[in-house]
Amino acid sequence: MRRVNRALVTLATALAVVAVPAAASAAPRPAPHDAALRERLDAVVSAGAVGALAEVRDGRRVWRGTAGTAEQGTTRPVPADGRFRMGSITKTFLATVVLQLAAEDRLALDDSVERWLPGTVPGGERITLRHLLNHTSGLYDYKRTLTMPPSPAFLDDRLRTWTASELVDRAVAQPPTSTTPGTAYAYSNTDYVLLGQIVEQATGRSYADEITARIIRPLGLHSTSVPGTSPRIPGPHPHGYVPVVDADGMRLVDYTVMNPSLMGASGEMISTTHDLNRFVSALLGGRLLPDDLLDEMRTPGLEHGTYGLGLTWRTTACGVPVYGNDGDALAYQTWSFTTADGRRTATVALTPDFRGDAEDAVDAFLDRAFCG
Repeated sequence: MRRVNRALVTLATALAVVAVPAAASAAPRPAPHDAALRERLDAVVSAGAVGALAEVRDGRRVWRGTAGTAEQGTTRPVPADGRFRMGSITKTFLATVVLQLAAEDRLALDDSVERWLPGTVPGGERITLRHLLNHTSGLYDYKRTLTMPPSPAFLDDRLRTWTASELVDRAVAQPPTSTTPGTAYAYSNTDYVLLGQIVEQATGRSYADEITARIIRPLGLHSTSVPGTSPRIPGPHPHGYVPVVDADGMRLVDYTVMNPSLMGASGEMISTTHDLNRFVSALLGGRLLPDDLLDEMRTPGLEHGTYGLGLTWRTTACGVPVYGNDGDALAYQTWSFTTADGRRTATVALTPDFRGDAEDAVDAFLDRAFCG
């Protein structure tokens, strides 16, 4: 996410945005370090966001906060239970389903792409599901073939429906990023679009149905959805924006309403801070996968890497390792992490305004959440 967001920030340096004073609000049962969390969340907005929302859980202690506004040019507060597009955290949900299917012997991590999707990917007999999961497939990222912000032409496809096959075809028309699968890490959304297709081949149902049946319903994630082509975010939500350059200069355009098939299985899902905390806690707490496959999920694709099978990790300032993922859905950015035992969790989401890069401020928030 850092690379994508900083590129957009650089392109938006001429954008003038009026900073809105942050106003944080906490849940009824606050953690002892709630004042510091408020300060850190305010700093996220000051660094480059229209609005932000977060939830931190430590056992029975819960802190919820919001900062900034739900919509640019208004004083409407960000709803604490607001929904947002989670971007690549979708990959962690899909990877969990793939690993559950492996546990059921309905597929194997070392199956080739060619076995499940014959003729779809050149050299697919050498690319395994494991390579897709840990981004060592060498397949070109289809998003790099699309018109993206700040080009105003990006808005022309706001409501266009993209099929998985279209996105994959755009990717495989480009040369691979590495010649030998499994030897180099290169983040590619194409990997997870293919995994979505493979889940459908293995189960006879869409990946959306499998995620819903296997994760969303069992965990009671009532505000989480896989929207498909539906362009609206249901329920309360902050507005999200993208930067656009046209004859009038640089401006923010409300991109809340859009067809999420642009991201598909690689990033289309919608959720809340509460639901994501519940998910990552259940995942790392061993409620969704057997221990051996959870261990696989936490094993880097390459030595010394920090990305496993749809899961990434970081070490906080106080030395506590945390696991989860982050997501960039262009108009929304999200981070969701938990300790190795699933007991302490923190999720923060923001709507960037591209005045600056808020990622360092988010890192400081997460350090405070896990280090106290």
